[in-house]
Amino acid sequence: MAPTLARLLADLVVVAHALFVAFVVAGGLLVLRWPRLAWAHVPAAVWGTLIEFFGWVCPLTPLENHLRRLGGEGGYAGGFIERYVFAALYPEGLTRTHQVILGSLVLALNGFVYWRLWRRKRNAPARGAPGRESQRSDSNRRPAHYEATDTPQIQRRNGGF
Repeated sequence: MAPTLARLLADLVVVAHALFVAFVVAGGLLVLRWPRLAWAHVPAAVWGTLIEFFGWVCPLTPLENHLRRLGGEGGYAGGFIERYVFAALYPEGLTRTHQVILGSLVLALNGFVYWRLWRRKRNAPARGAPGRESQRSDSNRRPAHYEATDTPQIQRRNGGF
């Protein structure tokens, strides 16, 4: 493999690693908006938390180091990614206690987000259930003559427009 290609791939691994860490930490917030994303976020959050709790090494780290060696680099000194991303992912003085605290914070944040999502789903009335209209405030009520099929989205779905 050409050294330039190996260095480029190593940089891409670092970017993917940083994005994965961001997804582990804050992906629960995305799940609040797109609940189906939980199928990807829950395993990622579990993996990230286990890495921190047990002090394991993420497989992306040895992959990146291997690519750096193939690219003729011996360390992380130099480029933008190494200087700024590594400092965020692996700060100096990171101890085992710090890792457990970070893992606990990730677990607590995501646990709170999923608890909120669960409560929201549990307390939401079923679609089309009687009484759903009664939950709207008077200012949001539709006129008595309004029918759900009058909206352009429903007309398009039903073959209109």
